[in-house]
Amino acid sequence: QVELVESGGGLVQPGGSLRLSCVVSMRIFNGYSIGWYRQAPGKEREFVAAISRTGMTESYAEVAKGRFSISRDSAVNTVFLRMNDLKPEDSAHYYCNANEDAGAAITPGPYWGQGTQVTVSS
Repeated sequence: QVELVESGGGLVQPGGSLRLSCVVSMRIFNGYSIGWYRQAPGKEREFVAAISRTGMTESYAEVAKGRFSISRDSAVNTVFLRMNDLKPEDSAHYYCNANEDAGAAITPGPYWGQGTQVTVSS
């Protein structure tokens, strides 16, 4: 059973913006915090941002603060990651993750999506 499905990645020029979407199964959406992680070739997967189960708390990695914004829409069971002022070093495969911790956890839980590729290049 697929619990998380990402979309919205693509090729964007430096300074551009993208909005990633993660459609979450109702079971997961109502009970888990959701985070975004990314992995570039040859690098470890790293935390980007997370939002609590209620949507009241958000956490961001230093590289995301001021440029990225996470949100969740309960009407469509979707978590969004808005990315502005993108840089080439933001290029990576971006994954959605669900954590049983109701807060905006910065460590991953057991559920992962398949990811969506973001490439920032001129």
